[in-house]
Amino acid sequence: MTATADAEAAANELTPLADYLGSVLRRLRALPPLDLDLTQAYGNVLAEDVVAPHSFPAFDQAAVDGYAARWEDISGGGRGVGYVPSQSGGPGGRTVRLNVVGDLGAASWRPVRLTPGACFSVAAGAPLPVAADVVVPVEWTDQGMAAVEIFRVPKRGYGLRKAGEELPAGTLLARAGTYVSPALVAVFAATGIGHVVVRPSPRVVIVATGDELVDVGRGSQPGQVVDANSHALTAAAAEVGALAYRVGICDDDPEGLRGLLEDQTLRADLIITTGGTGTGPGDMVRRILSRREGGRAGPVTFTEVALYPGTALGFGTVGAEEVPVVCLPGDPGAALIGFEVLARPAINLLAGAEPVFRPSVRAHLLETVSSPGGLREFRPAHVAERRGGGYTVQPLSGGPFTLSGLAEANGLLVLGERVTTAAAGSTVDVLLLDRRR
Repeated sequence: MTATADAEAAANELTPLADYLGSVLRRLRALPPLDLDLTQAYGNVLAEDVVAPHSFPAFDQAAVDGYAARWEDISGGGRGVGYVPSQSGGPGGRTVRLNVVGDLGAASWRPVRLTPGACFSVAAGAPLPVAADVVVPVEWTDQGMAAVEIFRVPKRGYGLRKAGEELPAGTLLARAGTYVSPALVAVFAATGIGHVVVRPSPRVVIVATGDELVDVGRGSQPGQVVDANSHALTAAAAEVGALAYRVGICDDDPEGLRGLLEDQTLRADLIITTGGTGTGPGDMVRRILSRREGGRAGPVTFTEVALYPGTALGFGTVGAEEVPVVCLPGDPGAALIGFEVLARPAINLLAGAEPVFRPSVRAHLLETVSSPGGLREFRPAHVAERRGGGYTVQPLSGGPFTLSGLAEANGLLVLGERVTTAAAGSTVDVLLLDRRR
């Protein structure tokens, strides 16, 4: 067999990525719901629908600073409906004069009623007097205190907000699965909600493994590799919305690794390890977690997945609480890609978030690229919107293993298992990354 045929035969023995993800995600369940005070709800996902118990606005109120009046008193008996230029006065070329019988602020609470020919000075947010159906802005008047002259006449209903006009009581404010944003917190508060039922943010523990690893703050030397993975994966988990905890470096010691993982199950909803997923002599994570004991399979199953970079992925549970564990490769680029395709959707599923995968677009490829046959490749790329609609995508140099490419990327170009060459001008799938720039 030729080298190409050998590669294709090896690829045919790999598990398709879609099949693998389906088998993993079906084993996960969203975390039990939790009733939280509204001030703590931001960043979580709603576990049930939320309905407005009260209307918003709660009462008829002024929307601007001005004078609350009866429209028939300022419209000249209904002859003028539109605005009247200030230089010509009110309806018929005259100004309108009303008596100011009181002031109403946002804290006013006693009900008052307008009588013909009178008005109230009101602040934005103040409750409207009974019978008022218009608020004349301050700047359209002479700003009188005992009496006011009105130079421009607004339309009936101008400058006020009716009770429940935005959100009547009983309105569905948000469905289960909705992310609680700052604006949604404001909506809940405004309609009288003080607590919501959410899925808690998953607690994710990140462990880097390997005798060769040393902590950051120094350069790598022969026999030593700076631990970039645990720092990067902790940041990635936090970006998804998890409560991320970096444990640090664990040596390739079987008892040490088992003990560490057992300890972390007490505070974790998901454990992510990096390194040791291959079949080489130093790949202790795979050797330890997949070992059969007492005739039973190990707690973690390692699978050769049709994924590039990083084909070897592990998933299972550890500890008496059966906490899920995701095992990612040790190469930093492969670890970050593995996080995107496996750990990120797992975290979203635990959090009850939908959809669990990043959004994707179809984009016009600007450069011809090649890809290994039989593997689904995720390559760092830069995505841009085209004038007139649509997207273009530029692959970044160095391929998927380069950290500099991943740092610059705002998307991941996805090339399917059957793609060996994607020509410039073709349309391809691109995952959009959360990059604020």
